[in-house]
Amino acid sequence: MRDTPPTSRLSALLLDWYDTHARVMPWRVSPQARALNVRPDPYAIWLSEVMLQQTTVAAVRSYFEAFTARWPTVTDLAAAADADVMGAWAGLGYYARARNLLKCARVVVADHGGRFPETHAELLKLPGIGPYTAAAVSAIAFDAPETVVDGNVERVMARLYDIHTPLPTAKPELTAAAAALTPQNRPGDHAQAVMDLGATICTPRNPTCGLCPWMTHCAARAAGTVADLPARLPKKAKPTRHGIAYVVQRTDGALLLERREDRGLLGGMLGWPGSAWTEAAPDPAPPLLTDWTLLKDEARHTFTHFHLRLRIAIATAPMDSAPDRGAFIDKSRFRPAELPTVMRKVFDLARGRLENLG
Repeated sequence: MRDTPPTSRLSALLLDWYDTHARVMPWRVSPQARALNVRPDPYAIWLSEVMLQQTTVAAVRSYFEAFTARWPTVTDLAAAADADVMGAWAGLGYYARARNLLKCARVVVADHGGRFPETHAELLKLPGIGPYTAAAVSAIAFDAPETVVDGNVERVMARLYDIHTPLPTAKPELTAAAAALTPQNRPGDHAQAVMDLGATICTPRNPTCGLCPWMTHCAARAAGTVADLPARLPKKAKPTRHGIAYVVQRTDGALLLERREDRGLLGGMLGWPGSAWTEAAPDPAPPLLTDWTLLKDEARHTFTHFHLRLRIAIATAPMDSAPDRGAFIDKSRFRPAELPTVMRKVFDLARGRLENLG
C-alpha cells in the first residue's frame, strides 16, 4: 500500500474540494450555508436516503420534490393515507421501503413528538432504518462523526488504498478505511463529499483522476489498478419466473385492479390480478369466468433476484360481473402512473386492445 499523509490531511483536501464542487440537491444544505449555521432538515435527509437506496439521484429528484410538496413535514406524511403514499411511490421500486416510510413517520410523530432522534443508536430503533440510513441521517442532519458507506464510498476506498479483497467480502475492510478518514469536524459534509467524489470523479468507468483531490495519494493510481477496483465476486445467474396478468375492462370502461398483500414484492400496491410468479409454468387463476384473449406480447421486468416474464390475458366483462378478487375502478379514477413499473408495462401492452379509454 502506498504511503499516504495523515487522515486529517486527506479529509482537509477532500473538504476543500467539496466546498467548491458539491452537487446541488433539493435535500442538501450547501457547504456555504452550513458555514452560516444553516442546518439540514432531518426529515428531508431521511426521506432522500430512503429513496436513494438502490436508486439513482437523477431518478429520485422528482419523487423527492413531489413528496415534499405534498407532505412537507414528517407530521404531514404520518397523517397520509397508505394508498396515497404507495401510489406516489410507484416507479421507485422496492415497495417495502414505502411501507416502512409510513411506519417510521408515524413512530417519529407518536413517540418522538415529530422530531427525529439524533444518535445512530436511537435512529436504528425506528422502523425501516438500518445501519447505513442511521449513519447518514446522524452524520448529515446532526453532524455526528458517523461513517457513511454506500457503493460510491466503497469504490473510492478500494482505489485510494488499493484494496483487492472482492466485494461483498471487503465491506468491513472498506468501512474501516472510511471510518479512519471521518473527521470530528464537519463529518456530515465529509460523508457527502466522499459520495460526491465517487459519483462525479471516481466513477466506475473512466474516472477523471486528474481532477481528484486525492490523485497524488491514490495507491491504485500509482499501481495502475484503478480500472480493476473494486473487485467483486462473480454474480450468480438470476432465475426467470413466469406468470399471467389478467386485464379486465367492464363495458362502462372500468378496470379490474387488486391491492396486493402488504408483504412481499409490490406489497400494498395496486396491480392487475394474476397468477403466482414461479419458475415452472404458471397456474392460470383468472379473477372471473369469461372469454379471455391471450396476447402474443409479454411484459418483461427484472427484479433484484430474478427476471419476470408475464403473459397478458385480456377480457371484457358485463356490468353485473362479480370477480373473485379485486374491484372495478372507474376509468376517471384510473391512474397508470400510480401502478408499479411492471404493472404499467402490462397496461402499455394491453391498452391498444381495450375499449373506452379515450
